[in-house]
Amino acid sequence: MSEPLWRSRPDAFAMLPATAVRQKRVAENVYLSEGYSNAFLVVTPGGRVVINTGLGFEAPIHKRYFDSIDASPVKYIVLTQGHVDHVGGVDLIREPGTLVVAQANNSEHQAYDARLAPFRQRRSSFAFAQAFRGMQGGGSAPPPKQSRPKPDVLFRERFHFALGGVDFELVACNGAETRDSLVAWLPQRRVLFAGNVFGALFGHFPNLVTIRGDRYRDALEYVATLEMLLGFDAELLCVGHHDPVAGRDLIRREITRMRDATLWVHDAIVAAMNAGNDVWSTIRELRLPPQLEVGEGYGKVPWSARAIWEQYQGWFHGRSTTELYDTPYWAVSPELVVLAGGPSAVAEAALKKAESAPLEALHLAEAALAADAKHAGALRASLAAHRTLLRGTTNFWETRWLEHQIAQLEAKLGGAQ
Repeated sequence: MSEPLWRSRPDAFAMLPATAVRQKRVAENVYLSEGYSNAFLVVTPGGRVVINTGLGFEAPIHKRYFDSIDASPVKYIVLTQGHVDHVGGVDLIREPGTLVVAQANNSEHQAYDARLAPFRQRRSSFAFAQAFRGMQGGGSAPPPKQSRPKPDVLFRERFHFALGGVDFELVACNGAETRDSLVAWLPQRRVLFAGNVFGALFGHFPNLVTIRGDRYRDALEYVATLEMLLGFDAELLCVGHHDPVAGRDLIRREITRMRDATLWVHDAIVAAMNAGNDVWSTIRELRLPPQLEVGEGYGKVPWSARAIWEQYQGWFHGRSTTELYDTPYWAVSPELVVLAGGPSAVAEAALKKAESAPLEALHLAEAALAADAKHAGALRASLAAHRTLLRGTTNFWETRWLEHQIAQLEAKLGGAQ
């Protein structure tokens, strides 16, 4: 059994805003400028094509590098999806005569992102604050604003253009991170630009819904998209983060592994639902077979398994009548804490479980805090449980969330405990 590629690739903690040291030639006339999402330049005798433009404040770095390679006109900008880290630099990189090309749902997706911008910023700031701290300014002039571009060309399924004798085939894919995703294929060079079809990390399990809050991705549509990508038989795969993946056999093996792992989890969830099992015991016991091992550095198998379950079933699990109404279970926690002997007794029980059963400890600590939000013992128990969980994870989202919670608990306790 071959070693999974994800083990030797950078993780999500290495995803950083653009700098001049993270730029390179990756193939003949193809150049990469790494940022929070990769931006690529393809040079042809007829002009240049830019594939993704980064965030607005990253665009000057991408543009300086691309202009240092070749000064011919930017004829096309291709947006592989409408997320802000793909479209943000369009206004700076676009020139008179440049055509911006995107999938037909791009405008709707940008509107969706803009509609929820305050919510998204609030929900995701814990994850990205460290990476972006100090990166959006510091020069003599303010950084460019974030673009919200209106594409010149929108297509539904396929779009072809040729430039300087180089063919570009753009193909929509429904199973990627967003509903407006596309891949760009250079058939003569056998180079495929996949954007974030795989999510942030190639070789990892897909994040079918992010903990920051987003639309669900359909597992079977994702599987179908990977099937489509296998059909290109690419020799170089340019992904949304970190270096491209080179080699036909390696690309096929890794995409096949991700496809089969996702399908295995999907089928296991469907079987559990049909057997009358509950979601919690199912995801607790779910384990991928060794031959389907994939990374879990951005998405996690249990998170996506739950997403599959709830996409089929919806929000009502049928465990309690209270799910139908507006009073959550924690509304009665203060009363239960009193019956259990008060916040101190519950906090002491929580602290005893913090190392061996941190999730149970958190339930107890949160019940105690519902009764007394400033109870020092409950805060210390919660802090200890969060630290135990942090020691056991390498997942980007989980790590950043736990670090954020630990910082808040330490602040409430008056400093590191």
